[in-house]
Amino acid sequence: MKILFSLSAALFLPLGIAAAADVHEADVVVYGDASGGVTAAVQAARMGKSTILVSQYGHLGGMTSSGLGYSDIGSEAILGGLSHEFYHQLYLHYQKPGSWVQQKRESFENKGQGVPALNEKTELASTFEPKAAEAVFDAMVKEAGVRVVKGRLDLKHGVVKEGKRIVGLRLEDGTAIKGKVFIDASYEGDLLPLAGVSFVIGRESNSEFNEKSNGNTGVARKNQLPKGIDPYVVKGDSTSGLLPGVNPDLGGEKGDGDHRLQAYCYRMCLTDVPENRVKIDKPEGYNEADYEILFRAIEAGQKDRFFKLSLLPNRKTDSNNTGGISTDYIGMNYGKDWNWATLDHEERGKLGAKHRDWQLGLVWSVQNHPRVPEDIRKAYAPWGLPKDEFTDNGHWPYNIYVREARRMRSDFVMTEAHCKRKLPVEDPIGMGAYTLDSHNTQRVVQNGMVKNEGDIQSYIGGKAYGISYRAIVPSADECENLLVPWALSATHIAFGSIRMEPVFMILGQSAATAACMAIDDDSTVQEVPYEKLMERLVADGQKITKK
Repeated sequence: MKILFSLSAALFLPLGIAAAADVHEADVVVYGDASGGVTAAVQAARMGKSTILVSQYGHLGGMTSSGLGYSDIGSEAILGGLSHEFYHQLYLHYQKPGSWVQQKRESFENKGQGVPALNEKTELASTFEPKAAEAVFDAMVKEAGVRVVKGRLDLKHGVVKEGKRIVGLRLEDGTAIKGKVFIDASYEGDLLPLAGVSFVIGRESNSEFNEKSNGNTGVARKNQLPKGIDPYVVKGDSTSGLLPGVNPDLGGEKGDGDHRLQAYCYRMCLTDVPENRVKIDKPEGYNEADYEILFRAIEAGQKDRFFKLSLLPNRKTDSNNTGGISTDYIGMNYGKDWNWATLDHEERGKLGAKHRDWQLGLVWSVQNHPRVPEDIRKAYAPWGLPKDEFTDNGHWPYNIYVREARRMRSDFVMTEAHCKRKLPVEDPIGMGAYTLDSHNTQRVVQNGMVKNEGDIQSYIGGKAYGISYRAIVPSADECENLLVPWALSATHIAFGSIRMEPVFMILGQSAATAACMAIDDDSTVQEVPYEKLMERLVADGQKITKK
């Protein structure tokens, strides 16, 4: 079953905030340098509040500047305010001849997800290079006057509360940051447990919220392995043990809730331009057994779809997971008594490195391994890492794609029915429009073959839906000055649509607007008047619907 937490932060209070060697203070404190953290910080600063953005990675933008350049928008109609500004600035960037270095502008295919990559009608860019995205975020933060403090939250003693209010954060190096209102913009929802806020990890059962797409999916219909892959180390010999990463069964009935997380990966940025390409070598510690499913999938007939090659400007790619065996390291972000969110920073770094090396090993195998047919090796041989991306990180993305970790459980929960507009949202602060989406969570044996479980791609009808303000604020009896635009209160499958990066930017801006109003009114975030909040959001260009 899913894990439900409600922890008191009282034991952290004796550590205090004043004892730290380096103390910062601001009206609004945003923890997390991802895209929604940037828009939150920029909005707060533009509303006249002193603002600190805590950057864990030293690079702004999260997944949006870490390889996810082929944007999952769903509909450009949801973009307003700072999200619209971000994509518009990228559009303007690519109108400059100097922005086209590795290819000519006219040779770019201009394909995005359902819209032109560089849309002349809307003047928005939905595909872009990582370094271009980071440059836009940097410029927005600088122009707004946001103070950026580099560091990571102390995951044991990092939140200091007085009563129901957070008064400060403590970083690993002892840096203390005081504030009036706090915004948790981390992908992991790291402030939640330390602030005494309830949250869940894993998948709810379908019955809990009367859903159809939650819980154990049974054998997935899409992103599935070819038929006939033997699950045993020695084919046909059950005594030889199961292949790495394969479970003996589904671990429950279809629709049951559980502790499992959808798979993570890095959104690799690749290029086939020789003068800008770094060859991918066999990673240190490469173990052929880790790719046995890949080799058997090829033997069973798979010839392509080992990773996407979605084209970005300058002959670069957003290379995401695709198919049954691809870049997702399925089942490797959780265990029986742990998951990515429960790990400390050092442990996350080590696990992230395992994901990185596994993906590099996958690419190397497809390009070089003798068990891969020559025609496949030749087809993938041109691709390598771009020299001009992630130059201080071995040309590898900074952020792993944490598709899901903690999700707050507040007084209101966004569900499948809200996303499909079957239930109303009376207090929307932004919109989503993407498919209900979950990647696979595990590999299992069924009918003597290896199969994937967990993939859901449920179409929501092509219409945008509202996201509730109540979904980004904790219960009032737990914390009065925290807003959570990413790890918000939603079921697993509803989160699968809401979690998209453009929506994160939208909710980050809305959260910061509410934070500033709570400060002005000397109130709790739960007491912010919705009509007043909506009026300001609309004035700032946010797209909002009550339908």
